[in-house]
Amino acid sequence: MQLTDIRKITGFIEISTGLHIGSGNTEMHIGGSDNPVIKHPHTNQPYIPGSSLKGKIRSLLEWRSGLAAVNGGSPVGYKFYDQCEDPGEKSSALLIIKLFGVSGGDELTKEQALTVGPSRLIFRDCLLDEDWVKKITGKSLPLTEIKMENTIDRVRGVAEHPRNVERVPAGARFNFEVAIKILDTEKEEEMLTTLFDGLKLLEMDSLGGSGSRGYGRIAFMLTSKDYQEKLNNAKPFEKAGK
Repeated sequence: MQLTDIRKITGFIEISTGLHIGSGNTEMHIGGSDNPVIKHPHTNQPYIPGSSLKGKIRSLLEWRSGLAAVNGGSPVGYKFYDQCEDPGEKSSALLIIKLFGVSGGDELTKEQALTVGPSRLIFRDCLLDEDWVKKITGKSLPLTEIKMENTIDRVRGVAEHPRNVERVPAGARFNFEVAIKILDTEKEEEMLTTLFDGLKLLEMDSLGGSGSRGYGRIAFMLTSKDYQEKLNNAKPFEKAGK
């Protein structure tokens, strides 16, 4: 097993509806939001953690392959792969753990570790595009918005339980980069096709919280014309035979 190349796929993520990736803050500041977005500690600008992209794309690919349901909703790990008897599911599970890695709870023997190899994908944190920040701050506009939400009492027809949610507004643009390790022991095209299927699935779904309420619709704009064409032509459900 030898590392032969590391491909970088770069570009931008443009959001077309408000994006909320929560910070998990337990403190509430005066005049602040009940539910803030995650921000860089030095610039105080919102960003998209690479872990959010990786986790959502992995989850979508596991659902696409049918593994999420048969594994009880847990991320696919080596134990599931090792005990799986269905050839199709076993093959899909191995591809997933090669691309995204095994879970922290997996303790592999040397032989098992060589079967899987290193995690092939590296998702970088996505910072706001500097040109977009200059454009927005030049107009004295904020980098985030506060959206009010509530619950409707079905009988009385009135709004109650008001709350506010901080979002990155539609039109914001983030830098994007994912790297993929290529080893001499595997089919490179299969790895790349699965990655682009995952990116397409994310465009079709949503990123961050409250996707069912319209949040988090995104689009990738890739630097390489070849990669952008590959993404545009991705048909993840045809590949899965659906």
